[in-house]
Amino acid sequence: MANAAARGPGVEMGAEHVDALIARVAGRQGGVVTYRQLVALGLGRGAIEHRLASGRLHRLHRSVYLVGHEARGPLTEDFAAVLACGTGTLLSFHHAAARWGFRPAAPAPVDVTVIGGDPRRHAGIRIHHVSLALPPVDVRTRDGLPLTAPARTLLDLAEVLTARELRWAVEEARVQRLVAPGDLRSVVERHPRRRGVARLRAALAAAAGGPSLTRSEAERRFAELVAAARLPAPALNVRVGRHEVDALWREQRLIVEVDGYAFHAGREAFERDRRRDAELQASGFVVTRLTWRQITGEPAAVAALLSRLLALAPARGAAG
Repeated sequence: MANAAARGPGVEMGAEHVDALIARVAGRQGGVVTYRQLVALGLGRGAIEHRLASGRLHRLHRSVYLVGHEARGPLTEDFAAVLACGTGTLLSFHHAAARWGFRPAAPAPVDVTVIGGDPRRHAGIRIHHVSLALPPVDVRTRDGLPLTAPARTLLDLAEVLTARELRWAVEEARVQRLVAPGDLRSVVERHPRRRGVARLRAALAAAAGGPSLTRSEAERRFAELVAAARLPAPALNVRVGRHEVDALWREQRLIVEVDGYAFHAGREAFERDRRRDAELQASGFVVTRLTWRQITGEPAAVAALLSRLLALAPARGAAG
């Protein structure tokens, strides 16, 4: 097979078999492959150029190609950036946070951390340099992507987020059980001179300081979102039967609960909330839960969801 490409693109031996192998590799990497991987599968320069010319490969970065079509998947850009910058590269900062799910999806350029050296610059990639390899505790893999661990990602973000954004990122990471306070204290102790450490310490202290800040801020943001979407204003913090709910549209029988870490973290609280929701639903209410990330990062989607739920109110009344 190694000599097949030398015969020219028209007489490549086992082309269908090679394409199947390429697709298998790309399937593990967001649909992309590298030049070196193609060579390892037996393709020469001519065969690669032929696939580029025929649309079976599409160049994303130097020596990194999208396979088969031009439709890019949710992992394509992240994989392409990591592969383009070489061995040891990690997805980091905004894009690692988005991949972990405690920050909204981030647009280009894709953030990567590169150990040592001075890799070639690529359009659409933002490179962060570190002189030494990160300790194993700071490195993870998610969806097949090498990336910074949640605590390390928060340390990185402490350099670039506002204090409020960082506090919410810490809260969301804790809600999802991606980090514990000990993880954050440990990463701060390992990097006491990093820019942003003081801000991360403050965010950690705020997260541990009590529920009122988290709840009031989340509810304020929710009320602002409802007003901006020109939806009917709900009653806030009212009782329905024996329960106090965050937001109630009484006529439409719609309840929204705004989840924040201090009120909703842990298995016991999770099960308590679900029992509560089931009881309210049995009384004829629709109950939906929103996280801070949805409210702050996806306001249009939240507004559309609320609009649909409110529009369904007559149908619910008729059904009752």
